[in-house]
Amino acid sequence: MKFYDKGFITKFKDYTKVQVFSAGTSVLSLKIYDNQICKDTFSCQSLKSFNNEFLDKSYDDGFIKELFDKEDKEIIHRDKKNKILIKIKKD
Repeated sequence: MKFYDKGFITKFKDYTKVQVFSAGTSVLSLKIYDNQICKDTFSCQSLKSFNNEFLDKSYDDGFIKELFDKEDKEIIHRDKKNKILIKIKKD
């Protein structure tokens, strides 16, 4: 997955919602729960399965949720071994 556009991170009691937009059109929408992640296509998968598919099996199950739940203004996760770069800048 590669996205270089604007988006929203919204935190709810039970999940974190991540939406990415390009030219005003939603290109990605995720609901990240403690034990699963759901895409806008209504398909859900375990966090472990998501890591295996999009990151690497070495990542902790809660990695992506913890990353988006951070309060930092700028978050950079660089994994050179697996060629993964995640950059989040909050306004």
